[in-house]
Amino acid sequence: MINRQHKRIPARNFAAALVAAAGLLAGCAPQTAAAPPSDSGQPPLLTNETAVVYDVTPEYVFTYAENQTEDYPTTQGAYRFAQLVNERTQGRIQIRVYANAELGDEQSTIEQLRFGGIDFVRCSMSTMSPYSDMSNVLMLPYLYRNADHMWAVLEGEIGQQVSDSFVDDGIIPLSFYDAGVRNFYFKSPVRSIEDMQGLVVRVQPNAMMEDMVKLLGASALPVAYENVYSSIQQGDADGAENNWSSYDAMKHNEVAPYYLLDEHMRVPEMQMVSRVTWDLLPEEDRRIIEACALESAEYERMLWSAHEEEARQRVLSQGCTEISLTGEEKKKFHDAMEPLYIKYCEKYMDLVKQIRETGEK
Repeated sequence: MINRQHKRIPARNFAAALVAAAGLLAGCAPQTAAAPPSDSGQPPLLTNETAVVYDVTPEYVFTYAENQTEDYPTTQGAYRFAQLVNERTQGRIQIRVYANAELGDEQSTIEQLRFGGIDFVRCSMSTMSPYSDMSNVLMLPYLYRNADHMWAVLEGEIGQQVSDSFVDDGIIPLSFYDAGVRNFYFKSPVRSIEDMQGLVVRVQPNAMMEDMVKLLGASALPVAYENVYSSIQQGDADGAENNWSSYDAMKHNEVAPYYLLDEHMRVPEMQMVSRVTWDLLPEEDRRIIEACALESAEYERMLWSAHEEEARQRVLSQGCTEISLTGEEKKKFHDAMEPLYIKYCEKYMDLVKQIRETGEK
């Protein structure tokens, strides 16, 4: 939704004001507003206030929906995006970030975005699948060799091809954000596909996730995220799966201390803009927004990496055991997924082949 404002923006923070003033006195816009490290060595938390670099009346005020907390990497990436856009348009565009699902859950915000009710949204690719069958390919289990492989795919022609598949639904993808890698964790050690046989594993209420677990010889138990701890504690499940950050945040290490590095799924996040908003912008502003989105993605990725490693170190210090699979064993997990690939992405198997071959020497 585009709001034309006729009131003054609250003054930016003093440091940003000095930077802006210096740039204006020099007859040009200030240089990119960096997020300097704090005393802890980590970037300070960004907010809607720090995202305003120019204290002028904006031509446009846009909305940005984010369902995570203020300090979460994706939210901080959103604030960085807003800051960069405000700076490079010299205050003509202001983006207000609404965190903590203030504008609704991911599904509802996408629907609002499609019709111009919200201007920008960040959400998981798993939420985007109803709008593009092709996007399912990016979420197939055991598809990527590692993080570098995934980013080579997302930042190349394949990523662009998938992004283009959303355009007819009123969605313009801008960049991909990181969400880490999902792994299994259990009450008892699991070191092979044979150890998976007969176990009950909590999964998201998602058909592909359920099929993945079944193909590994376990039973899938769809349970809401907030009920995972009690499900394992009470014996309804033998384990679950998630990234290090969620594993730590929900204290699942207390009931399932064996974390298996199988890296079964990397589901990226997508930052996007409404087609309604996009069509109202001049070409110059579109190019600025595209560039700022990509820069904010780099920033978010850096934050995610630090966030995930902090979580990993914390649970390991509390007694969690990290288990790695041998190359031979990991291949067994990969090979078990072929029926799932056919079921969900049969018409895109050529694309799957391209992804597998990306980056191979």
